Amino acid sequence: MYNLIIYMYLLGVAIYSCFNEKVRKMWRGEREAFKILREKVDPNAKYVWFHAASLGEFEQGRPLMEQLRKDHPEYKILLTFFSPSGYEVRKNYEGADIITYLPLDTITNARRFLRTVRPVMAFFIKYEFWYNYLHILKHRGVPVYSVSSIFRPEQVFFKWYGRQYGRVLNCFTHFFVQNDISKELLAKIGITNTTVVGDTRFDRVLQIKEAAKQLPIVEAFVKDAPLVFVAGSSWPPDEEIFIKYFNAHKNWKLIIAPHVIGEDHLQQIEKLLEGRKVVRYTTVEQQISQTDLADAEVLIINCFGLLSSIYHYGNVAYVGGGFGVGIHNLLEAAVWDVPVFFGPNNQKFQEAQGLKTSGGLEINNYEEFVALMDRLATDAAYLQEQGRQAGHFVKGQAGATQKVLSSVAL
Repeated sequence: MYNLIIYMYLLGVAIYSCFNEKVRKMWRGEREAFKILREKVDPNAKYVWFHAASLGEFEQGRPLMEQLRKDHPEYKILLTFFSPSGYEVRKNYEGADIITYLPLDTITNARRFLRTVRPVMAFFIKYEFWYNYLHILKHRGVPVYSVSSIFRPEQVFFKWYGRQYGRVLNCFTHFFVQNDISKELLAKIGITNTTVVGDTRFDRVLQIKEAAKQLPIVEAFVKDAPLVFVAGSSWPPDEEIFIKYFNAHKNWKLIIAPHVIGEDHLQQIEKLLEGRKVVRYTTVEQQISQTDLADAEVLIINCFGLLSSIYHYGNVAYVGGGFGVGIHNLLEAAVWDVPVFFGPNNQKFQEAQGLKTSGGLEINNYEEFVALMDRLATDAAYLQEQGRQAGHFVKGQAGATQKVLSSVAL
């Protein structure tokens, strides 16, 4: 049944690739993967394989890859992605020796892939459970580790109709899970090779903080500003809440790094700002003077790659997605010792649940946002304490990377 579904999915991807650019990139990338492997695989090398579905999973696996490369240079690293949103952004990542898409999980592809690479061990990040790859790895005696994985009762493995597919979990040598609930759920279906280590993303955001960029444009914008609010990865439902507040409270400066930076969305944001003096980051790079920048009230970050460093310049942060698709990376903001706002769609995010009692400010509507913002703006001790708790939460959850590598036979 699984293989039938995979072949039906393969057919669907082939058809849909004719109409969608993202799917077309994935379709082409998977077909080119074997060519890349033939050209780059060193038959005499020992490869450790890391697989990440997308960019978020890559960030979870990155601390492991970099620590492994540092401690064990005798291994080469193969990194694979399923989604274009991971591969297209990190295809030139210098921490891996080979980077490619993972060919779809057919029996033929899995055998060919593993025959070409012959990994000595494999790490699957968070949610990746490819039936054919995993069974062939187990048959070959290759150690396979699930890292930063998290399990919930509603997942197919714990339903009566998912018991047969759930056997794929027996292919893993060890599960390094995020929480006790995951360990207990696995134990109920007979899987006890588990260790609760937390989430490697906490290690990653601490690395990001250490390597943060100095941003002269942002520094000039916030210079002498009494209060600065940074909104990261925002969507229209988020923007309708915090922009309405800032239109009525002009003692704040506002930095917005929207999740989508298409021109239509940028114009929508500027329209909501009701005449406030707005500048775009890339425009500043080209023609805005430092004086004009200091006088601006809103800075829109209309480019990628800066957000994790920009949170440093805020007194308060807002991370978008919580009124729709699900919140984005809260930890990148919290690591800077600032209180962090987020929306209600956060139940599946372990870090959000932790931050609710440690500097995280969940809101359900505009009225809740106003009440909390007014308190932060007028109570310096409360502002400082919420920020301190957020930073302490991140630091207190670090260490998963070392726990994993110390348990792996290298």
